[in-house]
Order: sequence, then C-alpha cells, then structure tokens
Amino acid sequence: MTDNDALREEILLAALPHVPFDGWGQAALNRGAVDAGHKEGDARRLFMGGAVEMIACHSRYADRVMLETLEALDLDEMKVRERIIAAVRTRLEQNTLHREAVRRGLSLLALPQYAPVATRLLYRTVDAMWYAAGDTSTDYNFYSKRVLLAGVYSATLLYWLNDKSDGFEATWAFLDRRVANVLQVPKLMSRASRVLEILPDPFRLFRAARSI
Repeated sequence: MTDNDALREEILLAALPHVPFDGWGQAALNRGAVDAGHKEGDARRLFMGGAVEMIACHSRYADRVMLETLEALDLDEMKVRERIIAAVRTRLEQNTLHREAVRRGLSLLALPQYAPVATRLLYRTVDAMWYAAGDTSTDYNFYSKRVLLAGVYSATLLYWLNDKSDGFEATWAFLDRRVANVLQVPKLMSRASRVLEILPDPFRLFRAARSI
C-alpha cells in the first residue's frame, strides 16, 4: 500500500460518519479530511473521481478487511457452506456502524451509468469470498460459483439493510437458507449432465426419423 493509498483510506474512514448526512461526495470528504487532521485539498486531490471513487475505495477496503478477518478464523475446519456464510456475514458485520452509508452507496450505484462499476465491485467481493473459502476451480464452475454467490450476497445485503431484529438474527437465518438452496444448484447441474450423457441425441433421432 502506497502512502497515498493509506491517506485515502484514512480520510475515507473519517468521512464515513458524515455520509448519512452529507451523502457520498465532496462535503463528506472535506469533513473527513479535517477530522483526520488533513486539508480539504487533500481530499479533492485523492478522490478526483468523486462519490463513485469513494464508494469503490470503501468497497476495496472492506474486501481487504474481510479477508484479514477470515484469515484469523479456522476455515480449514469448516465445510464450504460454513466458509461462505462466514465470509458474507463478516463482510456485512464490519459495516454495522455504517449501514446508512452503505444504503446510500447502493442507491447511487443503482443508477444506470454506474452499472459497470457496481458489477466490477460485486465481482471483486464475491471473488474474494471464494478465494477465502479455498476455491480452486478453473472451469465453468469458477464463473457459476461467483454468479450464484453474487445473487446470495446481494439479496442478503438488501435484507440486512432493512433488518431490525436483535443482532441481525433474521438476516443470518435468511443467509443460511439462501446458501443451502444455492449449494444444491451445482449438484443438480452435475446430475442433469450425467443423465443427458446417457440419453440419446434428440437431433440424431430426428434425422434418423426423417430418413425413414
């Protein structure tokens, strides 16, 4: 991490408490810079991309902290399902104090012009989760796992943002159900492919029928 990267994170983290009131943008950045003992000009220089750059920086920071937290857990003793749940839960729990900032960030990224950025950030997050879970796949499973987890994480994130239960217990129950359902998909696909292998080729049968 460069000195500029460290300074960016310092200002960003100081700005987060201001985001619920000022939104993702220069006002929150300026307040964060001052709170961290820096100049407002530093905030403008380090976040020339504005609000979207702030959100992207925060997402990358959250991914890194998630991985560091997961490294401290005994993931080797967990099943894949438990590792994925731990990753999603860790990613959400570390933002407990900044739920409103996350909500406002999602609202901004939902705008059509920011769809490419939102997609890249989501992919980076779920890829980090699978990396932490020990995924070594290189075939089509590499992509299917990330697509499925993106759906689980996105749905759980939205549920978490509106969860008023104690300790977010409703969210964790929702997450358990979603992961259990999604992990059945690869098994079903594998079974389906084995069945298709032993079935006759319908196009070959059709061609044979036409020749009679």
